[in-house]
Amino acid sequence: MEIDTLVIRRGVDSDASAVADVWLRSFAAALPSVHRAHTDQQVRAWFRDTILPTHETWVATVGDSVVGMMVLHGGELGQLYLDPPWRGRGIGDRLVKLAKKRCPAGLALWTFQVNGPAQRFYERHGFVAVERTDGRGNEEHEPDIRFIWRPEN
Repeated sequence: MEIDTLVIRRGVDSDASAVADVWLRSFAAALPSVHRAHTDQQVRAWFRDTILPTHETWVATVGDSVVGMMVLHGGELGQLYLDPPWRGRGIGDRLVKLAKKRCPAGLALWTFQVNGPAQRFYERHGFVAVERTDGRGNEEHEPDIRFIWRPEN
């Protein structure tokens, strides 16, 4: 399938399994050294029972397949993951652009310090690192970085 058939839309409850699949594949590919705090089954239940019903979830689809996902909650960009074969095609750029449109006052997010590509991606989109931690505050106990984006006046 080609990127020109990409659709970005609000996620619905029936997307939960496909969204979890994208998250699991992307996490495994991007963060192989990070110990996940939850099993695949727990991740699937979290998307099905918590994220899709209560958070603003967006999916990027090509045909019938979910190839990317993003979760916004207030001004927090909580999740942005792409299926590994779909990286580098501008989907993440489009999702961040949408996040900025949905949260025009600003956005915040966390990413792991070991995830250099994510850091470069967010910096390219105007996010600035404002805090670094030793990981004691996250379930994975992995050092992380807080990024903030504020619109230019």
